[in-house]
Amino acid sequence: MNDTNYFLLDEYDVAVVGAGHAGCEAALASARMGKKTLMLSINLESVAMMACNPSIGGTGKGHLVREIDALGGEMGINIDKTFIQSKMLNTAKGPAVHSLRAQADKNAYHIEMKKTIERQELLDLKQGEVVDLILEGGKACGVILKTGAAYRAKAVVLATGTFLRGRIFIGDRFFDSGPNGLAPSLELAENLRKYGLPLRRFKTGTPARALKSSLDFSKMAEQRGDAVTVPFSFMSGKLEKEQVPCWLTYTNKKTHDIIRANFSRSALFGGQIEGVGVRYCPSIEDKVSRFADKERHQLFIEPEGLYTDEMYIQGMSSSMPEDVQQEFYRTIPGLENLKIARPAYAIEYDCIDPLDLKANLENRQIDNLFCAGQFNGSSGYEEAAAQGLVAGVNAVLKIDGKEPFILDRSEAYIGVLIDDLVTKGTNEPYRIMTSRAEYRLVLRQDNADVRLTEKAYVLGLATKERYERCLSDKLEVENERKRLEETVLLPGVANVLLEKKGSSPVLNKTVLSELMKRPEITYADLAEVDGARPPLSKHAITKLEVQIKYQGYISKQLQQIEKFKKMEGRKLDPELDYDGVQGLRIEARQKLGRLKPASLGQASRISGVSPADISVLLIHLEKKRRENL
Repeated sequence: MNDTNYFLLDEYDVAVVGAGHAGCEAALASARMGKKTLMLSINLESVAMMACNPSIGGTGKGHLVREIDALGGEMGINIDKTFIQSKMLNTAKGPAVHSLRAQADKNAYHIEMKKTIERQELLDLKQGEVVDLILEGGKACGVILKTGAAYRAKAVVLATGTFLRGRIFIGDRFFDSGPNGLAPSLELAENLRKYGLPLRRFKTGTPARALKSSLDFSKMAEQRGDAVTVPFSFMSGKLEKEQVPCWLTYTNKKTHDIIRANFSRSALFGGQIEGVGVRYCPSIEDKVSRFADKERHQLFIEPEGLYTDEMYIQGMSSSMPEDVQQEFYRTIPGLENLKIARPAYAIEYDCIDPLDLKANLENRQIDNLFCAGQFNGSSGYEEAAAQGLVAGVNAVLKIDGKEPFILDRSEAYIGVLIDDLVTKGTNEPYRIMTSRAEYRLVLRQDNADVRLTEKAYVLGLATKERYERCLSDKLEVENERKRLEETVLLPGVANVLLEKKGSSPVLNKTVLSELMKRPEITYADLAEVDGARPPLSKHAITKLEVQIKYQGYISKQLQQIEKFKKMEGRKLDPELDYDGVQGLRIEARQKLGRLKPASLGQASRISGVSPADISVLLIHLEKKRRENL
């Protein structure tokens, strides 16, 4: 602690620094688990702020939202209240990669989340800039504000987003700022450095917002939402509302020529930016530079809300000067007369090396200090919210002296996300993708409640109503699956349906589940030959179809998970002296000594630890086991 000149205002169990998507979930989780919680934000207008794309979900990200919801989080419920367009992505592919995405009314999303937080028992939301931590004996014991006010807490969660030493770049101009022109956090970053936290610079960006009245939608392709809306939250009922359209247009050669001619005026290429940017969401100048052979790039024009004229130009973030932005935007079909309400910009910020975190998201150097969201080197609202929930839960468990809540890679996308960060680290803003999950056929978005709701109920996050609904839904699917596996059809009856669906006939008796395994036969199709069907929800039908159609693949993946669990079950002593393990390479000793993996499985995923090193550790463990007999 640098400043002893402060006055104590109050005491809490948990103090959460930041009110973005990570901070919201962390604070709500802590309060719902019965802890007196303080949530602090530089500006209360930033609560659940959508500083970039006003949407929730998408490929991989939709899985995270479903898991957050299954664990009793708020993101899924909040987007179901405030969406203005909803669409299930990747439906032409297998169920493992189906991902829900919803366009939000960004102001309504902020208002609804803020309202939820304000009404949550045991949770206080306050405006104030945290500039320092109260540290005692290597433990975080509270926070100090710029005003001199201080709050003691048994645990602190840092969820600073892009505010920490935030700096905005537009062309050759730059200035200290948080997102959307809000004040940055400067003093806290300096103090964290003094405490030895390994901070580094990352970068992200956002496109311009254009006035709807200045756009010509007749030159764009209309993109409508799904006719039947699938909710994010398992607790949401049937969602029916009039959805607004989005629009698709493209850049062209003239656009690219203007951008190339002004590369030297871009902050990205001009040398002003030192931070590492997001690989999977590059700026338009980066796209034009890296993919020089591409004749065009697609852009989605998306409304920011129902009560604003601002439209978000997805796919075209930039750090070009405003005059260049206006020039190249106006070369795009439908944007010829565009009026910019907010220019595009890049923003740099401080974040921590996630290798400095334990699997429960507690800092390795400072006890009782938990970290979440973009501060951990990730990108995206959904990744932030998932970490926030886990950090909030673990802060409570640490206070209560209980075992940490850790999801492994076979249990949840959240487990993949956190394990990747704390075990493998990242040299660029991390984004979740379905390809990162080895067991994605088991970790589908449709079964997140079955996988995680019981865990949430035990933690005190899921209500009894949610848990009982989950059990009821699970039993409903199991009973119907059993009935389909036992209901026999004669060939003559089955072939009437098969002929109609263009499927090959059967020669012998068959059961309904065997018919349903065929790609061309759905559960709805079976109604023609099945007169004893119980009423099932759409959600239950989705689960049922996936379980039956992909039974063989799921069984194989479950076998793989068993092998994975065995490796995770081989625990490593946190006090193990790796320098004393004969046969380990120097790099492996250094990496293992720093990260102190909890298991042999985690050790095997550390960059720089080879299969040969794992064999050495196996021999070491077996030797120790025999010595202890």
